[in-house]
Amino acid sequence: MSFTVIINIEREFETSALPDSVFGLLADVPRSASHFPKVDRFIDLGDNTFRWEMEKIGTGSYTLQQTIYACCYSSDAASRKIAWTPVFGIGNAKVEGEWMISPKGKGTVVILKTRGELSIDFPSFLQFIISPLVVTEFTSMIELYLTNLQNTFRSL
Repeated sequence: MSFTVIINIEREFETSALPDSVFGLLADVPRSASHFPKVDRFIDLGDNTFRWEMEKIGTGSYTLQQTIYACCYSSDAASRKIAWTPVFGIGNAKVEGEWMISPKGKGTVVILKTRGELSIDFPSFLQFIISPLVVTEFTSMIELYLTNLQNTFRSL
């Protein structure tokens, strides 16, 4: 018995970094991914496709859950857009989304939209307890990721 948790996140922020510099960092998927917290392994599968293995959640030697998924990335320098789509059949999650980057004054506006579906391998009667915790954890990881990126953008 398992259930699925759906997570939708949209965030927007401004940075003094130039749009092309922001695009360059975010389009370089391994470089961008290095800013994401709690990544256990990040594996290049070729063709701009990457497998994410997040840190295991558990107690002692017992693993409660490990999130694993793969995405194929595409980027368009002219529109300054980066998108990712799920690779089906890998892991227990599907993640998709996009970065939209646009100039504003002497800096840049950055918009992140992402959607995830995580299969949780627990009895469904625990869904009402576990689902909010999963959403909170994923949201806090995204917030830390954005903070890490913004700190790097300050030095570009």
